[in-house]
Amino acid sequence: MEKNIAVIKGDGIGPEIVTEAMKVLDKVAAKFGHKFNYEQLLMGGCSIDANGVPLTDETIERCKASDAVLMGSIGGDTTKSPWYKLPANLRPEAGLLKIRKSLGLFANLRPCLLFSELASACPLKTEISEKGFDMLIMRELTGGLYFGERQTIEENGVKKAIDTLSYNENEIRRIAIKAFEIARKRRNKVTSVDKANVLDSSRLWRKVVEEVAKDYPDVTLEHMLVDNCAMQLVRDPKQFDVILTENMFGDILSDEASMVTGSIGMLSSASLNETKFGLYEPSHGSAPDIAGQDKANPIATILSAAMMLRFSLDMDKEADAVEAAVQKVLTEGYRTGDIMSEGCKLVGTKEMGDLIAAAL
Repeated sequence: MEKNIAVIKGDGIGPEIVTEAMKVLDKVAAKFGHKFNYEQLLMGGCSIDANGVPLTDETIERCKASDAVLMGSIGGDTTKSPWYKLPANLRPEAGLLKIRKSLGLFANLRPCLLFSELASACPLKTEISEKGFDMLIMRELTGGLYFGERQTIEENGVKKAIDTLSYNENEIRRIAIKAFEIARKRRNKVTSVDKANVLDSSRLWRKVVEEVAKDYPDVTLEHMLVDNCAMQLVRDPKQFDVILTENMFGDILSDEASMVTGSIGMLSSASLNETKFGLYEPSHGSAPDIAGQDKANPIATILSAAMMLRFSLDMDKEADAVEAAVQKVLTEGYRTGDIMSEGCKLVGTKEMGDLIAAAL
């Protein structure tokens, strides 16, 4: 099978970790008789340097022409990089918002799984971590506060900033349907997270989610306020299967959940539209402090590539093989610095990629 993959390596550690994911994909292609055609594109700080903008219309069109997009990490040091002296609409992260909107990527999936080999890296008490957990956070990606109207004005000599949080019922319904569909393939439970005791947008969210739930009688629905959810993620993460929530809540909760697993360097991410098309990237940032030093953990990007195989390319057994290879390398005791523990073997970015490719 021949597939076209748009590759956006991005900034910071992005080029290093995506290179390792491509190494693994090439091994998959050789083993299973596929051909992957890569088209490398610019986005983020590297695009600002080359084109003056974080994302060009041409890049968007090339992404649309591909079967899927594999991406590294976007952005730099917000305190030092000249990119962050630019207007907000020209900063690296503006490219992320634009590509999500342009490609219709409204559903962000972040699996948060505690690998048994990494249980010692989990910051929770042993009696909590030893139970294990396997959840998926489904975050709405193109609405809410991040896409609402915003302005900074001056009233009576006092500066005032305004951000607008809005959702319509169609935006809520389509993400809720995705959550229930995925819950059916997992453990049949959806926890919808909102702030319905305060926000009108959350009250509409809850109403629409309950309407969607009627079409999935086999899936259990529970509602949880976002502040309680933040607490429950560290108190009893095992209770969760699929967490469904809006954009900003999902942004915050998914980072919290990732830290609970022991390393954000392990966590993959998929952003999907209403077709099979998706953009796949690690959950972590660009880590400019370790860029170019062969220290970054490529596993999140490799697992994102596995999600791409599964969700966009219909290659389930290939995805299973990549996930099994990651598991095998971890079981053999190989670790990058972020997940290193006593008695394990420390390896760099490139060697970790080599090991996982060899384990396929």
